[in-house]
Amino acid sequence: MNYLMILAGFGLLIFGGNWLLKSAVSLSLRLKVPKIVIGMTVVSFATSAPELIVSLQAALDGHADIALGNIIGSNIANLGFVLGIVITVSSIEVQKGFYTTDWPIMMLSSVVLYAVLTFDRQIVRWEGIMMFTLLIAILIYLFKFQKKAVVAEIPGEVKVLSIGFTIIFFGLGGVCLWGGSELLIRGAVHLAEDYGVSKRIIGVTIISIGTSVPELAASLIAIINKEKAISLGNLLGSNVFNILAVLGMTSIITPIVAEDQGLIDFDLIWMLLLALLILPLVFAPVRMRLSWKEGLILLGCYVVFIAMLIK
Repeated sequence: MNYLMILAGFGLLIFGGNWLLKSAVSLSLRLKVPKIVIGMTVVSFATSAPELIVSLQAALDGHADIALGNIIGSNIANLGFVLGIVITVSSIEVQKGFYTTDWPIMMLSSVVLYAVLTFDRQIVRWEGIMMFTLLIAILIYLFKFQKKAVVAEIPGEVKVLSIGFTIIFFGLGGVCLWGGSELLIRGAVHLAEDYGVSKRIIGVTIISIGTSVPELAASLIAIINKEKAISLGNLLGSNVFNILAVLGMTSIITPIVAEDQGLIDFDLIWMLLLALLILPLVFAPVRMRLSWKEGLILLGCYVVFIAMLIK
């Protein structure tokens, strides 16, 4: 029964994330927002919705390690697992904005999370407000300054929905995300109790991979449609949203305490190392390009992380 609940939860999260993504991108295209900005903001927020709902529900239910493990694990999965698969399938030519804006913002968010958690092993309300305020400042910067740096792009084959269908997809997506999070949390907690596995490991592995599925789907679809700016921007932006929006909003509602020290001493360190690794991979061996070689390196790092985590 626990496995069925987890599978059903995954299914609802996938459908919900996809419908929310369609409505968000359609609305943004109607407003003529540049695609790189869509990737870093609207798409990232839509694909981070599963993490938000799951983490908030877990925190409210008193499972803080699942909430925190989900976010840290999702960020690791986005860079090691999702980006690894995406660039193994198709190489990405990286734009200048990656190292002048996108990567620094992602690293700043990661360092902020590390600093907050190592201080007292918890994220309280005022820290959540600070994190969410930082996100608003970043969004203002992106919309105000990054538009000027965006090169002309070939329009993608993204269907612009009518206002009615946009509202319907948005509503269906929200309902599915809520229902999926309920089933996923209950199934995962019961599974952890049955097998004596820590909630931290369940959060960092099973739940984080499940909630990263929308990022993988969105990125692969973007690659197929030759919208690679959306693909890379989505992954980096999702990590920023996971930290500043998801953990920020969740901690404003209820404090998040890292009960398992391994979240800070091991999982968080891996998240920082993978985030750091992306920069040299962009410049070597081929400058400003991520290809299947870098993809295999990232996938290898993710396999090592999982192996060390569950040994």
